[in-house]
Amino acid sequence: MSLDSVDLDVTSGKAGLNCFIVGNTNGFDTESAFKLGSIAVQVDTSSIGSVTILINSVMITNTKVTYELVSGSSNIDAIQKNVDTYAKKFGAGGSPSSTLPSGGEEKKTIIEKLTITGSEVSVAADFLGGKEMGSKLPTITLTDIGKDSGGATPAEVIQKVIDSMTTGITSSIGTLDLDGLAKGATDQAKKAIEGVTSGAGAAGDAASGTVDNATKKIKGLFGN
Repeated sequence: MSLDSVDLDVTSGKAGLNCFIVGNTNGFDTESAFKLGSIAVQVDTSSIGSVTILINSVMITNTKVTYELVSGSSNIDAIQKNVDTYAKKFGAGGSPSSTLPSGGEEKKTIIEKLTITGSEVSVAADFLGGKEMGSKLPTITLTDIGKDSGGATPAEVIQKVIDSMTTGITSSIGTLDLDGLAKGATDQAKKAIEGVTSGAGAAGDAASGTVDNATKKIKGLFGN
């Protein structure tokens, strides 16, 4: 992961993160999975010193998602699995306590409204033959994250955001008929192979005929 810059105003409780990039897991070759153009956060300053921080709003804009398919699996699915594993280990669904190794209590957050807008997804797959395909993503709005439980851990927040984005990505990708395109590419490859094989057979027959004719002529020269 990488982050271009951070703008922070403690007095007003405003924070801005610019160009936040999430790379891919092992086995995928595209530059990144997510590029978040900007993240604007508004925090209730009266809650900053408490265990549970109240965030009034989070606005994420201009997110670029790269959906890469390799051997029937996608990078987004792989990231989703990693996030689920992380969330179970560090708070969501689960088991470990919210006490930090140092003995302190883990900070939690309540997010009143989180919006992801102006996003798009592009598809990378071998069967596209270098062509680019993409789709707009629907606006995602989540409200009252962590409110019912007295606050959400960072792991729980990440899981909710990724779950929602994955749902939106899956919905948008579904309109592109990737299965049909993959089957079409496979059918074309089969036809190409059949054509080469057929051509090779015809060439072999022609060569065989040429050899037979030459043999007959040679025999004629010797009176056979």
